Amino acid sequence: MHTLICGSIAYDTIMVFPGRFKEHILAEQLHILNVAFLVPEMRREFGGCAGNIAYNLKLLGGKPQVMATVGDDYQPYAYRLEKLQLSQRYVQHVTGTFTAQAFITTDLDDNQITAFHPGAMNHSHRNHVGDAMDVTLGIIAPDGREGMLQHAREFHAAGIPFLFDPGQGLPMFDGAELLEFVRLADFVAVNDYEGQLLQEKTQLRLDQIAQQVKSLVVTLGARGSLIFTGGQQIEIPCVKADSVVDPTGCGDAYRAGLLYGIANGMDWQHAGRLASLLGALKITQRGGQNHHFTRDEIADRFKQNFGTPVW
Repeated sequence: MHTLICGSIAYDTIMVFPGRFKEHILAEQLHILNVAFLVPEMRREFGGCAGNIAYNLKLLGGKPQVMATVGDDYQPYAYRLEKLQLSQRYVQHVTGTFTAQAFITTDLDDNQITAFHPGAMNHSHRNHVGDAMDVTLGIIAPDGREGMLQHAREFHAAGIPFLFDPGQGLPMFDGAELLEFVRLADFVAVNDYEGQLLQEKTQLRLDQIAQQVKSLVVTLGARGSLIFTGGQQIEIPCVKADSVVDPTGCGDAYRAGLLYGIANGMDWQHAGRLASLLGALKITQRGGQNHHFTRDEIADRFKQNFGTPVW
């Protein structure tokens, strides 16, 4: 049985400016800003929350199905998914659009200027949960606004448990809409900033939100994560990474670990630790899908870090 991953497929174009933005942007001239940065270093990564989550879940041995909308420039990503043996059955091409993409320029101080074009992602409502076969678990990751609302209602109506992961899409929704997501979802996952924003918009504390779902997961970066479930809080430690290279996609790797744990009946302590380990493995590589691991490697690292078997 499969895990349906509703979210974005995207390209990330990352450029490095070998200088400092502050030396070229004059504060007193911001009203007539007109600058150009020479970026001799550039790379293009495969990304998007759905793509990243599916990539990690596949490496774990899970059975992900991606549900996303893409544009006319999708072919390189399609070829990648084919090589990874990830099904594209529920990836819909929207003619006349671009696949969602971010253009990120970074300077020597790690400041970033980002432009994001949603493109085909805005048509995510064209996909329907009911079209997917043999689905027993789902996730709603950042996607088009209308599509996220629609897919939550469709998961609930179909009786399929799902994880609500609003991510950077959280500001698109008002308090009433976020309360609807919480009411419909079985699980919610946010980082600490998103957790604060969720509380402000819903006027509910985290413990009150947790009472409305089976589990609420809050990731805290280097401080690990907290899982609110059954009236208790489970502290999940952060796994020390071999190196810290790029946090892009770490949250997606973490969520893949959670989904694997839920689908395979792990307790929350176990699932949270697996998720934490995946985040530590991801952060050692640039981009959201350039890290690699086998199930045996996961088993070894899990035993080293937590002293118990993972499978």
